Amino acid sequence: MSATILHAQHLSKVVPSAEGELCILDDLSLELARGDSLAIVGSSGSGKSTLLGLLAGLDLPTHGEVSLAGVGLNSLSEDQRARLRAEHVGFVFQSFQLLDSLNALENVMLPLELEGRPDARTTARLLLERVGLGQRLSHYPRQLSGGEQQRVAIARAFAGEPTVLFADEPTGNLDRHTGQHISDLLFALNQEHGTTLVLVTHDERLAQRCRRVIHLEAGQQIDPEHA
Repeated sequence: MSATILHAQHLSKVVPSAEGELCILDDLSLELARGDSLAIVGSSGSGKSTLLGLLAGLDLPTHGEVSLAGVGLNSLSEDQRARLRAEHVGFVFQSFQLLDSLNALENVMLPLELEGRPDARTTARLLLERVGLGQRLSHYPRQLSGGEQQRVAIARAFAGEPTVLFADEPTGNLDRHTGQHISDLLFALNQEHGTTLVLVTHDERLAQRCRRVIHLEAGQQIDPEHA
């Protein structure tokens, strides 16, 4: 059995509101090994993005503990969590979040250059060829379709060879055919690199491709068959 990469124990997130304390996430635990894939599904406001943020160390829980690559996040400073993410984590977002002033190659090169990688250009080119954009290296985001922009974002996310890839609605802005292609690409790279995938999605087809699925409702994990 592969070593545990991501471990969350009794996670809760409570925030103040006009009506008093609001529980966004309530007592959720999970464990993922290298190469695992997890889909987090639920309606808007169910706590999906909050859970993603806690697992990635973008936020800290009110109660509970998250361990990423064997390191407990609660005891780390914000800067230390950022360094851990830079070493182990990749992100893909629904909104792509490419830099408009950089072309496709430069967008993928950027995180590698920030790491001081001398092979940044070569690695970025190979990744863009892998996602089918070898002929679009010099194109800017405005010159690319939504599906092409998402492929650039995926290439950028995998450039750092992340231990865990977090994807927040990665097919949400795409038509069904393009979304299917992006799903295929994510799982192919998951297999090739042994990357653990954690996906937030409304897309049941995408969710069912994951080894595990968590259904959230009002911040709690539910059994959909008995909901």
